[in-house]
Amino acid sequence: MLRISGVGSHLLLWNYTDSTGPEQLQQGEGAPGCPQEGSTCPPDSSELVQECVNQFKVTDLQLQQIQTSILCSVEQALRGQASLAPAVRMLPTYVGFTPHGTEQGDFLVLELGATDSLRVLWVTLTGIERHRREPQSQEVFVPQEVMMGPGQQLFDFAACCLSEFLDGLLVGDQSLQLGFNFSFLFHQMGLDRSTLISWIKSFRCSDVEGQDVVQLLRDATERQRTYSIDVVTVVNDTVGCELGTQPCDVGLVVDTGTSACYMEEVQHVGVLDEDRGRVYVSMEWGSSRNYGTLGLVLTTFDRILNQEFLNPGSQRFEKMIGGLYLGELVPQVLAYLAQHRVLFGGCTSPVLSGCFLPEHVARMADPLAGTACVHAVLQDLGLSPGAADTELVHVCAAMCPQAAQLCIAALAAILTCLQHNWEQQRLQIAVATGGQVFEQHPRFLSILQETMKLLAPECDVSFTPSVARGGRGVAIVTAVAACLAALRLLEKMLAWFQLIREQLAGVQAQMWEAMAKGLGEASSLTLPTYVQATPDGSKRRDFLALDLGASTSELLVHEATEGVQITNQVYLITECVAQSSGQQLFDHILDCILDFQQKQGLSGKTPLDFTFSFPCKQLGLDQGILLNWREGFSASDCEGQDAVCLLREAIGCRAKESASKVELNVIAIINDTVGTMMSYGYEDPCCEVSLIIGTGTNVCYMEELWNVVGVAGDSGHMCINMEWGALGDDGSLSMLSTCFDASVDQAPIHPSYQRFEKMISGMYLEEIHILLYLASLGVLFRGQQTQRLQTRNIFKTKLLSEIRSDSLALRQVQAILEELGLPLTWDDALMVLEVCQVVSQRAPQLCGAGVAAVVEKSHENRGLEELTVVGMDGTLYKLHPHFSCLVEATLQELAPRCAVTFLQSDGSGKGAALVTAIACRLAQLAGI
Repeated sequence: MLRISGVGSHLLLWNYTDSTGPEQLQQGEGAPGCPQEGSTCPPDSSELVQECVNQFKVTDLQLQQIQTSILCSVEQALRGQASLAPAVRMLPTYVGFTPHGTEQGDFLVLELGATDSLRVLWVTLTGIERHRREPQSQEVFVPQEVMMGPGQQLFDFAACCLSEFLDGLLVGDQSLQLGFNFSFLFHQMGLDRSTLISWIKSFRCSDVEGQDVVQLLRDATERQRTYSIDVVTVVNDTVGCELGTQPCDVGLVVDTGTSACYMEEVQHVGVLDEDRGRVYVSMEWGSSRNYGTLGLVLTTFDRILNQEFLNPGSQRFEKMIGGLYLGELVPQVLAYLAQHRVLFGGCTSPVLSGCFLPEHVARMADPLAGTACVHAVLQDLGLSPGAADTELVHVCAAMCPQAAQLCIAALAAILTCLQHNWEQQRLQIAVATGGQVFEQHPRFLSILQETMKLLAPECDVSFTPSVARGGRGVAIVTAVAACLAALRLLEKMLAWFQLIREQLAGVQAQMWEAMAKGLGEASSLTLPTYVQATPDGSKRRDFLALDLGASTSELLVHEATEGVQITNQVYLITECVAQSSGQQLFDHILDCILDFQQKQGLSGKTPLDFTFSFPCKQLGLDQGILLNWREGFSASDCEGQDAVCLLREAIGCRAKESASKVELNVIAIINDTVGTMMSYGYEDPCCEVSLIIGTGTNVCYMEELWNVVGVAGDSGHMCINMEWGALGDDGSLSMLSTCFDASVDQAPIHPSYQRFEKMISGMYLEEIHILLYLASLGVLFRGQQTQRLQTRNIFKTKLLSEIRSDSLALRQVQAILEELGLPLTWDDALMVLEVCQVVSQRAPQLCGAGVAAVVEKSHENRGLEELTVVGMDGTLYKLHPHFSCLVEATLQELAPRCAVTFLQSDGSGKGAALVTAIACRLAQLAGI
């Protein structure tokens, strides 16, 4: 409270700071002076001053009641239960990120509303704290007629200021990204969509309330037609304050007006109807009409100000805290005392009917400033104070503590809400502070800290001055918003990977048509394999099986009546060998075979089956013309040649060069899919279809021989190698192709070929291209173009399958990527997880659509009604957590009349040996 005792004109001034008792702040130091003529104070002047001061006194109980009332209003507003005239507005800002300090780029910032001027800034974010650059800026006074005129006039004025500012920077014709700091009450529907609820402060433009202010600014800049400006985001000054300071969860601005914002879990924000992530919520507490208990602390002066100043009947809370209204309230009190001849000899100067600047109020309220400072301020304002006037004007000091206490009551309500929502017994939190009141009033912050201990004793709060005054915070929001705009584009792209039933049915129909066409004429999609029988287990013998694909594997198979015993060894095919000459490749293959024979002690002319996992046109069981390489192979002088002949030539040359005898009898050539089906057939004779989905992909199935044109005979069966990876090479899958598919397709190896395979197999990982795209936009990995991500084969199928797992927590995803040397944040891990999960759903759906065509075509051609067995193999099928389930679900949806059972194979090598055994058995039966 203010206590005054007078001896002549010498006064003692006490300032109320706490409800437990008075505290002496300053004793007047000025020498007694003579009052002006006719300025004798009335005998009841002390009581009148005391009466004024007591009105600004707030008790602890009142503060706690206000805090409770605000908290109730906050919780109702968050749940979406607020009335049409809510006590407080909780407005989601759609800013769901915190800055990580690596944001980069040049950005325009337009600030409108904090004062009666408009400010344009050019802010450069370097991404490195120690290399921070000072922004370039220009401040322009907004004329009264513009503030009170048509809305289009205001926004045209702003666009004109932008153009004039840019003229001086010589930016050329580059595209510019702008962040709009709009310090008014608005409702946000997105980062770049915001509807003005109501004007506050000195602005009263018509035809703007209810309109999207971002669109109004865009329209205005387009009318200028001088620069290409993209308004990326709109925020209020509180969000800019918070994001300009690291790391903070709450932002508090007390400037000409006041508001706060804080980071909230979206599950607690009812209007968003989401349950994942976080978002900054703007708490427009200044807009309150009534906080219930707020009326208990409204002074006579507050009530007059509320009715006679701007926005009558609204912004009551802001009018008790904001610097603009303190500048109006202080002269009102001084005018009242002057009217009662307590001040200025009863002279009510026109100056007292105006508004003091915030810095004037701050200097007069500073208890350490001294009477000389107060005297100078009053003179600057055009007043002629006496010594007694100078002492009494310290009454200003009684208003500022009340403003700080009310401010902290609202802030304590937010922290209580956060403590409950975050389930913290003791909340440790940083609050970013900004605004002229904080900067200019010396005791404002200390009163906040003292009152916080009373109202929120379980919260450890640190107040951090914001560094966002130079538009940095808004620029950071703009930088991230620009990335998020690109991310929204990515979301649209990811939507292309989410196929609907009609699209899958279209793939099924195309596969059906390709099968029908291929059976009737020569086609690379339906290749006869000349495998016409299944193993019967009657032959016991050793066979060699050579499997050439992503690696070379030799299998020694001993076929016995009780089963098949396998010994195998894997030999690596290096990239150098795979892309060398055909002679070098097959010489290397022969070296591997001979090494395996020696290690296993094999002698004699051993039958060998050649599993060749590349598209071949077979002319017989042991004749296969290579159509084209794939999966990283490009050895020269091989395409168009018989692969069996190339191997036999290597054997022959080695036999001539070596003294030792090379004894190998190549009996058959098959691809891995056929080998897999023969392996299934050994276990289950009902197996009709085989699918491999791993590094590459392919399918084979059993067809009636009379349906296969170009092969002699009209009875029996023929295994058809579909080479379905080539589906779409004619452009028929273009409606499903994304820009990432195009990027994969144009890779150095086999451009424009195997398009279906590139959309579903493990070697062609679209996830990598998407992540590279995100990194190039600065959205992922903190904008760092890491070479590690561009390292070939950095993401293995097993690794991506682990990331896709539902049971894997984000923390584990983060650990997996960090092991690869990729710098990432929690948000990065979430993004990688989403990309992998969305993209990886398409492959099994496309597989299911293809299998549906094969199964239905098989049923139709062969008149089958019984159960069809499909064998599946490959690393992607085995390791992907949901691949088999998604294939089966798609097949059931597209071919509901076909009852299908899926089996898992032991591998194509076993089947290859079985094909060799069958060939030997049939040769003996034919008398060869």
